[in-house]
Order: sequence, then structure tokens, then C-alpha cells
Amino acid sequence: MTGRDILMAWMGRQEGASQGNRGRCPEPAGGLRFAFYGRTSTIEHQDPETSKAWQLEVAWEVIAGHGHIVRVFFDAGQSRRGAWRDRPAAAELLAALRDPDRGFDAIIVGEYERAFAGDQLPRLLALFRRYGVQVWLPEAGGRLEPDSAKHQALIDMLGAQSLREVARARHRAMASMRVQTLEGRFLGGRAPYGYRLVESGAHPRLADARRGRMTYRLEVDPETAPVVRWLFAERLTGRSVDSLVRDLNERGVPCPAAHDAERNTHRIRRRWTVETVTVILQNPRYTGWQVWNRQGVDHDHTTPSDRRRRRVVKRNPADRWVVSRQRAHTPLVSERDFVAVQRLRTRRATGSGEVREYLFAGVLRCGICDRRMESHWIHSRPGYRCRHGHTGPRTDDRPAILYLREDHLITRIGRALHLPAAASPRTVADRIRANQAVAVCHADKVDIKGQLTAFTWDSENHTGSFSALENDPVW
Repeated sequence: MTGRDILMAWMGRQEGASQGNRGRCPEPAGGLRFAFYGRTSTIEHQDPETSKAWQLEVAWEVIAGHGHIVRVFFDAGQSRRGAWRDRPAAAELLAALRDPDRGFDAIIVGEYERAFAGDQLPRLLALFRRYGVQVWLPEAGGRLEPDSAKHQALIDMLGAQSLREVARARHRAMASMRVQTLEGRFLGGRAPYGYRLVESGAHPRLADARRGRMTYRLEVDPETAPVVRWLFAERLTGRSVDSLVRDLNERGVPCPAAHDAERNTHRIRRRWTVETVTVILQNPRYTGWQVWNRQGVDHDHTTPSDRRRRRVVKRNPADRWVVSRQRAHTPLVSERDFVAVQRLRTRRATGSGEVREYLFAGVLRCGICDRRMESHWIHSRPGYRCRHGHTGPRTDDRPAILYLREDHLITRIGRALHLPAAASPRTVADRIRANQAVAVCHADKVDIKGQLTAFTWDSENHTGSFSALENDPVW
């Protein structure tokens, strides 16, 4: 006997009854053959092996005396809201159902919330029943009876509770991040290009502080901060983003991915791009203030759980941003210069030196496909078009190309708002941007979505003023 055997015998336990042995898959010895399914949502903040062990522990207790677990399917780093076919282990289990020699008669989970969310289980029950596979739940005390009114109510309650847990955790996290932003605390993640992370003190939670955890703050990076300052300074002179990108690449300045190569092993291209420079120029944290909630992920709670959800990241309007009450780190650009850069619209020069300007660049969307309309110069005048992703047949409702001339668009807007000819078209365009409005364009009308206000022209004083509209106007 080994030393452990001697100790276990002294404790009065039978060999193989420990938690460590319960995680194994013994050979079937009568009764039902079970396939176990478990899941953990993260691998950074949870130990997958420990999570699998306790879920198996619960499962063994439920099926005790009824059978054995012969196969284990476990997903690590998968969200509960993801469909089963999108989880590797769950998809493997579904594929095994179709195999007559799959080797199991029933499915057991360690916890409902670990396996299902929302209406996932009701949608899967028909599939399980088709292949003659039972479902056992700890919350049901054993086998689930789909035709039982009691069990149907239990499934509905557990599904709603699973989604409620996600929503509650998200609400608490968002509220905490909002408070911490107001305090000026660094919320984690990578330091913006131009800064580096340094320790700022012990963690405010006493338990974390005792374990040696620290808080961090942003400090100016002497290697990359001059590049950020140069970008803002050059942009203020009127240079286009394209020219800044070409200049950086020609001088061999390391881009953010090349500067922090260890954290960007997934990036193949190590060159400056228009998107990279644009993101830097639009980041208000370079003014020294902590800013949070500039963008968010669209959490769709209405799509059925058996359909694939797309993770949609949306930019939030500026009035939803959260800004610290005091400056949190050393600024690389002044607030005045940062705002000036955001308002800047570069005039486009052609090879012949001709300057082209588009008043409504970036604020027009196609009413057919909802894509942003692109600026297009034709017949020596500005216009805007959408080719609908170069796909789709031409129909009466869906032309191959939606094209609007800028002068016609301005005229249509002016007539709808009763603007006189003396009112500057640039004033209307600037006001649309200032109100963060979007013009949704159709062949015969333009819908304004946002907080646009009506313009009134004073012909005697040659001045204009704006007043709030009760509803979004349709032009």
C-alpha cells in the first residue's frame, strides 16, 4: 500500500471515492452511460481544471446509483450566450449524437447556467429526443421530463435566471468602471501609444493589497510620446492623414504593433495605416483626462439562442462618455488643439493641384443598405454615392448606385428648413456634425436622425440662430 492508501484507509474512505477519482471516466458497470458537459467562461480569471472538477463532482452526485460518466465534454473560455454549435466541445457533443455507436445514453451537466442560457435548452430538447438521449439536471434532481409542466416551468425560470446573472454582472461592472473613471483610476488594458504603465500604489481592495496587487497609472513614454505630439501638430497645419502615414512609414518610425511586438504577435503588418493614425488623433485621453465608454458592445438579448450572434462594437455619442473629475495623467496635447483636430476636414488635392472639398463627408448613410456613403467627384463637382457593397441586382427599389449631388442635397435641405439663399451651406453641414446627426439618404428624400435643430435666418442683421425641432425632420 502506498502512503496515500494508508492515509485514506485511516480516514475510513473507500479507494476511488475521492474527488480526484470522480473526475475520471470509469468503464461502464451497468446503468445508464452518461456524457458530461461543462463550461467555464474565462481561462484568465478561472482555473478550468478546478471548475471542471467541481462540476463533475455535482454531476456524479446526481447520477449516483443510476449509471456512470463515460465521456467528458468541457468548454473553456466560452460564453454561455454562445450557441452550442459555436462552442468546440458542445459542437463535438452534438456531432456525437448522430453516431449510433456514440457510447452514451444521457447527458448530465454540473450546473444549468454552465451549459445553457435563455431558450437554449428548450431548442435543444427536440434534438436530444430525436436521437433518444435523456437530459439530466442537478436543479431537477435527476432526469428532465420535457412533458412535465413542472419541469417546463423550471426550464423557463433557469433560462431567465441565467441571462439575469449575465445582465446583473454587466451592470455592476459598468457601474464600477464609471465610478473609477470619475476618480481618475486607470481601468486596465494596454496603455495608449505614447504612454507606458507604472505602478501607482497598493490596490484599494485590502485583500488584493495583501496579495501584493498594485494599481497603475499612465506615464509619458519618452520614445513614442514625441510621435503623438508630432501627429497632432502636423494635423493642425492641415495635413491629411494619408500624408502623415506616408511620412511615418518612409522615415521608418515603428508603428504601435512594432513598438510593442510582444503583445501584437497576431499582427502581421508592421506598418502605419490610416486607421492607426485616425484612432490616435481621435483619442481624448491624450488630453490628460481619463475617458471611458467611448464605445460599447451591442448585447442582443432578443436573438434566439440557436442563432449566431455577431459581436457589434458601436461608438457611443460623446454625451455618453464618462470623464474623470480631475486630470489623471500628463497630457500630450491641449484640449483646445484636440478639439480643433476633431473639427478639421482636410481639403483634398488632386495631382494637378486642384483642391476638392466635401461638406457632408462622413455624415451621410445610404437608406437602402445603411452603409456610409462615399465622397465622389464627378463633372467638376462634389457628390456622394453608395454602390451597396458592389452586390445586389438593380431593381426599382434598389438601384445599382445611389448618387446625390452636393448642390442638390444642400438645396433640398435648405428648402425643408426654409433657409434663404444667403445662409451658408457650410453652416448647415457644421451644425449636422455638431449635433452628431446622420443624414439617411434615399433617391427622393433625406431622413435626419439625431439632435438636429432648425435654422432661422435674420436678413436684417445677417445672422442665423438654431432652435430645437420636436421631431426628426424628413426632407
